[in-house]
Parts: sequence; structure tokens; C-alpha cells
Amino acid sequence: MERNFQFRERMLQRHRYDLRQGEKTASQMEIDESYIIAIAKTADRVIENAALDLQDFLRRSMNVSLALKRYEDLTAIDRNCIIVAEDAGVEAVSGACIVRASEGRVELLGHDERGAAQACYRAEDLMSLNRGPYLEGEKAYTPKFSPRMSHSGYGLDDFPDAHLASIAHAGMDAILVFVSGIDISPKGYQDFNTLIWRAAGFGLDVYAYSYYHSERNPDDPDAYEHYNSTYGRLFQYCPDLKGVVLVGESCAFPSKDPRVAGMIQPVFEDGIPAGKPRSGWFPCEDYPQWLAYLKKIIDQYNPNADIVFWTYNWGNAPEEDRLKLIDNLPEGISLMVTFEMYKNYEVDGTAACATDYTICVPGPGDYFLSEAKRAKERGIRLYTQANAAGLAWDFGVMPYNPFPANWHKRYDALLQCREEYGLCGIMENHHYGFYPSFISAMETMRYTEEITAEEATARQAQLLYGEHADIGREAWRWLDEAITHYMSSNEDQYGPARIGPAFPLIYQSDVEIPSEPYAHAGGNTYCWPDYGGDLLYYHTHHTMGTTGMPQFRLTGEIKSLEQMRWCLSKAIVCLTSLEDKLTGWQKEECWRLNNMIKYLDCYVLTIINAKRWHQLRWKIKATEDAKVVAQILQDMIQVGREEIQNAADAIPMLENDSRLGWEPNMEYNGGIRNVKWKIRQVTQVIENEIPSVLARVQAYIER
Repeated sequence: MERNFQFRERMLQRHRYDLRQGEKTASQMEIDESYIIAIAKTADRVIENAALDLQDFLRRSMNVSLALKRYEDLTAIDRNCIIVAEDAGVEAVSGACIVRASEGRVELLGHDERGAAQACYRAEDLMSLNRGPYLEGEKAYTPKFSPRMSHSGYGLDDFPDAHLASIAHAGMDAILVFVSGIDISPKGYQDFNTLIWRAAGFGLDVYAYSYYHSERNPDDPDAYEHYNSTYGRLFQYCPDLKGVVLVGESCAFPSKDPRVAGMIQPVFEDGIPAGKPRSGWFPCEDYPQWLAYLKKIIDQYNPNADIVFWTYNWGNAPEEDRLKLIDNLPEGISLMVTFEMYKNYEVDGTAACATDYTICVPGPGDYFLSEAKRAKERGIRLYTQANAAGLAWDFGVMPYNPFPANWHKRYDALLQCREEYGLCGIMENHHYGFYPSFISAMETMRYTEEITAEEATARQAQLLYGEHADIGREAWRWLDEAITHYMSSNEDQYGPARIGPAFPLIYQSDVEIPSEPYAHAGGNTYCWPDYGGDLLYYHTHHTMGTTGMPQFRLTGEIKSLEQMRWCLSKAIVCLTSLEDKLTGWQKEECWRLNNMIKYLDCYVLTIINAKRWHQLRWKIKATEDAKVVAQILQDMIQVGREEIQNAADAIPMLENDSRLGWEPNMEYNGGIRNVKWKIRQVTQVIENEIPSVLARVQAYIER
């Protein structure tokens, strides 16, 4: 049984022990203890940290202990060596590298210091795949996207060095930190400049994700004082900050566009909704003016800052309004467009819409395509939020989404958009952050090598399962089939899919989901116990596309989710069989995936039961037949009993893996404590609340 946060111990241990299992082939050379690792005397922290990482990898994973030495002249070394260095012969792209191996000499060369570090990481990957300290020939790697930005998966805005190294190893070159003041993030004090310095040592830039309140219109007489005291002071205080990400819901300003009312919260006039969108959720005509004003403020302190404007909140607005905004963006602004959102699709004949981040739809969506085309026409630098490192919002308290086929479809689409629209940067995740997995490992391959989805999948299966890779891939195929029966609706993402088996079932009494005292957005902030109840939010925040109201879809969704569970059961059978055939770290990795899939099965059953429960709840309000109402109440009690058992069944999986049930923003909103609370809550409903109503109904029937 793991205690809370014990998963961090695994994240801090960068390299697995004892990966060395095989013998080298005739074409491979072997690194033994006659070698040294050599770097230039003038090598910077990026190269030194990467060389130290390689040294640790060889010691822990390959049982080869090597010295690390600095040299005035790397070309004059007359002994077996691994050279880590910059080299002008490497393709002139930041982060590009070559791994070159011959007997007695391994060269890990980069176009720049980041490339030299990537050469170390790619050499580690090759040796892991080769099951020993064996390399051969020459292989070049060129990153296809930059920046690739990541939030922390260790803890909200918490980046220990080992996690920074892990992010860099995945080929990313930037991190994101939430900023609401100088050295202030949502969790409290954060030493920004030291974080920027530490991240730079791993070849990572730092972007501020703005939580600043923008309380002035650029036309206001005190606008300069206001924005200089926020954005200006930030870039003055943090001169090495790479840039800032701006998104409507976090930093909306008091627009003068007559089509909007208010900034973040709905506006009421005389107690009646104003009937207009808020500026944080609409492409207001004065956003270009606001951006130009911010750029003028920031340019005083850092004229090279990357100002990233993200259109997430109004992807459902009329295309004419969205494109007009892009047409008027000031020069030097980077445009970020969410990749899959607002795409209409079908699952087993039921209409669905990608209302938020999901891997159900690989993308791109129509909203992305429309803005990408216009960005290309204007020559605007184009980024996307793609969650491509392996985790979207389909299941909110899991470390990653284990559906390789759909991820590869997304990678294919991203690479195609790179060619067609000049897409160059990716925001890899939101506040749930980066968790290393076989999905993120395949992403790294797809973005640095000329490799197909099939080749990348086969390589990872071989690494994880060895001679039993065929069984592992069969499990993955069932997982790939499972996700085709899932649709990620707003009701689910802000309901049972957010916290899984910890999600309550309410009848009449509202509840407050327990929250950790240090959670930034725990409790009911991102998870609404009243399933599908906040229709005002749906209409003002996200489109429902062609899906209509949730009651139109529930029966079809339940049927699809039952099919998903059947596929998950097949994957569990494969993984259980595989566990018995593996040993060491491979057995543990397989067991951990199997444990997560068993938890996902409970997760999906909670979603099913939430839909069944609320179908019944709504039916009560739509019937005048007391006998029918009595039967519905009995059915609700039965659903409640089944869900109590399902929640209890989920607890052992949560005990096995402390990452399950946790998310950096909400902390353990889906954890063991909350699952046990949910069991008590549902027990109270079906043993007290519903029986009291049922007694009154039966008395009415018998009167």
C-alpha cells in the first residue's frame, strides 16, 4: 500500500536498475569500464548535467561505472571515450543531435548545448532498447517542434531537478509556471528566478502562464501604471523569462466591445442575466489593442519575449469574429489554438462534441483549422495546445491515457499541420502536467525521428515486454478499441470523469466534495456533483455542438461505455497473462499498467452509474404516476448499492498506486479518503434520504 505522494519517489528516480539483460550483436560496440565520459573544459551546465545523467544511467541501468572528465582538447583524447559536445556539423536546428558509435569512441554531438544533451538522452534510449551498453553506427535526431511546453506533473508549479531532467529527456524545451504576482503562484511563494536558472541547466525555457487580473482597458488613463506594475514588473524582475501565455478565462480585461458584458463571471442586470458573453469567452474587437499595449509594456524590459495569445475560450464563437481578431493581431504575437476542441463526431451512432481536451478525437478540429489557415496567411507564429504528452481531460485523476493508436493519430495530424500551416510549437499539457509513460516515449520518437507509428509502437513494446511483446501489443489493441467507445462530454469532464469513483450521487441534498486544504482548485471547483445541472455554464462557457442536452445522449452513452468496459476486461486478461511471464522492472511496469486499467474499469462504471442515476432522477420529475415513482426510487437504491460496491472495488487500486486519484490542481480529490466519503454519502442517500421519500410516496399510494 502506497502512502499519498509516494509516486513522487518513482518520478525522482530517473533511471531503472538492471536494464542490462542481453548480449551485443556482431554490429554493435560495447561500452565497458575502460571508457570515460569526456566534456570540454568550457562546457556549460546543460552539457554537464546531461553527461552526469548519462553517467548515472550507465551505472544504475547498465552496471557500468565511468569517470566524467573535462578536457581542453576533446580531439586529443587517446583512450576509449564517450564525447559529449557541440559540433558545427550537426543540422542547424536547436536541439538537433547525432549519436555516432565506433569501437573505442562514442560521439554524442549537438548543434548547440541542448542538442548535446539530447544526444545523451537518445543514446540512453538506444541502450535501453538494446538491453545493454551497446551502440552502433550513426543516427541523427532533429526536433520538429519548438517550443514544447510542459506544466509540472510532480506538483503544481513544483519542479525538482529530477523532474526537469525527465521533461528534457522527453524532448521538451520549456516549462510553464502559473503566475499571479512576483514570485507568487496559486500555491503561494515560488522563487521564479531560481527556477528559471535551474531549468536553464537542463536546456529548458520558462514561460509564465498568466493569472494576473487585467483590471484596465488600454484607453483608461491609469492603464500604464496598472500593466507596468504587473506584466512590466514581472519581466523586469525576471529578465530571463522566455515569455507569457495569455488565455481569456485567466486574464480577461474590461473590453469596450458592446457585444460582451463583464469579464469572467456572468453579468446580471436587475437580477436578470445580461444575455451576453463575457470578455474572457469572446473574441472582443479590442483584444488586439490590449495585446499591443501589453507588448509595449513588456518590450521595455524584454523585447524578445514570446507573447502567446491562446484562443481556447472562444473556439465556439462565430468564425467571422474569431478570424477578424486574428486579422488584427499586432506583429510579434504567437497564436495558440487548441487542437481538437469543438469537433463534432459520433460514437456508436450517438452524437458527440469535443467540448474540452480529449483524446477521443485525435484532431484537428474545425476551429483549429480555420485559425491555423488564417495564421499562415498572416505569417503568424502558430502553436497549439494538444495535450500530446499523453494526458487529456478524459479521465481527470489518472497519470496518462494508455491509448496508443489515437495518440499516434494525433501525432500524425500534428506533423501534417506542421507541413501545411507552419505549426511549430506545442503546449503538451495543462495543470495536470507531465508524467513519463510509454505514450510520451513514443511521442519523443515521432517528433525527432523519421519513424512510423507502427515502428514506434513496436519499439516500445519490445522494450517493455521483450519476447512477449505480442501479448503486450494485444492488450494495447484492446485499449485502443476501448477508447473508440468513449465520448468526452462536458457533463462527464466536470462530473464523474473528473474524479472517478469518488464522484457522489445526489438526490435532493447538495454536497461539498472534500478538498485538501492546500489544493488550488479542490472541492466542487472543477467537479460539479449535480450531474448535468449547470446548463447556464454549458451555454456560456462551452458549446454542446450537435449533441444537444445530455438527456438526448445518455442511453447511447451507457451502451457505448458498457462496450468500453468489455474491451478493458480483454486488456486486463492480456496484461494479467503477461505479468506471469515477465520478471524484474518489466513485470512491475506491466503490473502497474494492469492496476491502472482495473482502476479505469471502476472509473467507467462510475460514469455509467452516474448516468443511470440521473436518468432515474429526471424521470421522477416527469411522471405523475405514484407507482412509477415508487419503482424509480427502488431502482435508484439499487444503482446506489452497485456504485457503493464499485467504489469499494476501486480502493485496492488506489492503495497500490498513489498517482491514481491525484491531480496537481485538485490534489487527492479522487483519492482514497474521498472514495470512502463518497461511500458514506451514497449510503446516506439510499438508506435515509430516498427511503423517507419512498415512504411518503407509498403512503400516498395506500391512502
